Amino acid sequence: MNSKFVCDTSVIFNGQILRLIEDGDLGEVPEIYIPNVVVAEIEYRSNIQKEIGFFGINVLKKLRDYHKTNEIILHVSGDRPTRDEIKMSPGGELDALIRQEATKNNATLITTDRIQGDIGIFEGLDVFYVKDLTEPQPQEPLSLKLLEFFDENTMSVHLKRYLPPYAKKGAPGNWRLEKISDDPISNQLIEDIALEIVEYVREDEHSFIEIDKLGALVTQMREFRIVITRPPFSNDIEITAVRPLVNLELSDYSIDINLKENLEKAEGILVCGAPGAGKSTFAAALANHYLEREKVVKTLESVRDLQVRPEITQYTKLEGNLENSADILLLVRPDFTIYDEVRTTKDFEIYTDFRLSGVGMVGVVHSSSAIDAIQRFIGRVELGMLPSIIDTIIFIEGGDIQTVLGVKMTVKVPSGFKDKDLARPVVEVRDFKTNNLVFEVYSFGQDIVLIPINPTKSRKNYNEYKNFIESEFKFQRGERINLDIQVKSDKILVIAPLKFASTNIQILVEGKLLFTGSLSRNAEIKIALSNIESKHILKALNQNKNIYGSPK
Repeated sequence: MNSKFVCDTSVIFNGQILRLIEDGDLGEVPEIYIPNVVVAEIEYRSNIQKEIGFFGINVLKKLRDYHKTNEIILHVSGDRPTRDEIKMSPGGELDALIRQEATKNNATLITTDRIQGDIGIFEGLDVFYVKDLTEPQPQEPLSLKLLEFFDENTMSVHLKRYLPPYAKKGAPGNWRLEKISDDPISNQLIEDIALEIVEYVREDEHSFIEIDKLGALVTQMREFRIVITRPPFSNDIEITAVRPLVNLELSDYSIDINLKENLEKAEGILVCGAPGAGKSTFAAALANHYLEREKVVKTLESVRDLQVRPEITQYTKLEGNLENSADILLLVRPDFTIYDEVRTTKDFEIYTDFRLSGVGMVGVVHSSSAIDAIQRFIGRVELGMLPSIIDTIIFIEGGDIQTVLGVKMTVKVPSGFKDKDLARPVVEVRDFKTNNLVFEVYSFGQDIVLIPINPTKSRKNYNEYKNFIESEFKFQRGERINLDIQVKSDKILVIAPLKFASTNIQILVEGKLLFTGSLSRNAEIKIALSNIESKHILKALNQNKNIYGSPK
């Protein structure tokens, strides 16, 4: 067996070269060549704060230690890559330079990269393809230094360099932040913990790296979600590890038979609550429940940390984009998709698209109350589409269901209004348990308003708002409103006095009704020049006719 070996970047970044040396698979005192191309790649990854780069440096340091103890003979060979060669890296230029080093030194190429190995064989090299070896058993999570900070009551651990370690202990909705130790975390300890996490995640088939960006690494290590941050993203090195304390079933929640039956029919569900309230735990229980009901269930998560049964496939960003994931997920045709978390405008658009495509959706949303979850959709979707997208809102607090709301559309005069002419489409939000109307959502002028109905804690504010609304409609019938008509390049602006803002008015020409419109908060109506109303207004202006308004 050849005693000379050239390492490519893959066996450095996954640490396999160390295992091969320790297990004696390379013979006694092998000669290990590390091309400068590999060193440059590791240095580059470290300079841009990629956690894998720091791991690579640690592997190089261990190789140097093996050289000092005469366990290997270490060589650093070849030239550093040029700027042009680095630019051509995606095309395989750097890999070609590594293979050249193997040829020049008459050495065996060690790689875990299938393409690199196959090309090396084609070029006539001896290739030691590491993945052909029996994979080592992943180490037990309990052996990791990070796990020493956890006990059975710990929800999350927070480590920062030169500061004492802290932990959240308790249960969702009922936790406390405790100092674990008075001893600050040293630089060596936090670096060792970070490198150990990366090494374990790369070797364990049930763990994975979700995000690896400048100064930030997010991994899912079995049930632990771990975030490692560095400057420039954070002001210092920090490790945050979160785990679910409990895995619950739907029967563990305060859920009666009526709500359970409703969940069988509901297809636009929002699970909402404050951070740490237990939203994701409930969403996972709901996913497992649908699976038991013989439904095809998938999840869509930026970080795949929902604790669901293995039959439920968990999807994340495809090529860094959840839109790409959604395109594929629609082809899978799930009955229900658990979307954790719905936060950005793009997330709301994907959720809406899935619902309108007929997919049952359970969206997890951060909010301080049940109605706030609806507020996050207002302005992002048309009002008339709201009940088609959301039919049930479940608010989680303290790890249990606190509020359940139902959503439906009707046409009526909004509560507090007396004039039948003010009837309009209204989205009613009702308490599921009592069927009492608790909120109404409707168009008011050019705005969408959400009004509490029979509130308890905010009765004073509600009455003040109600009185304000009613006062806006107390203009006398026939009252003349002087209008300022401005003709722009693409539209006509009809401007009324500010006191008429957000009201409906009639536009009249010499006493003859032209049309009825809603004034905005700025007491304006914008009409495109292509509209028939604009043509009538222009004609009236050319004929010097009197144009004015009147309250509707």
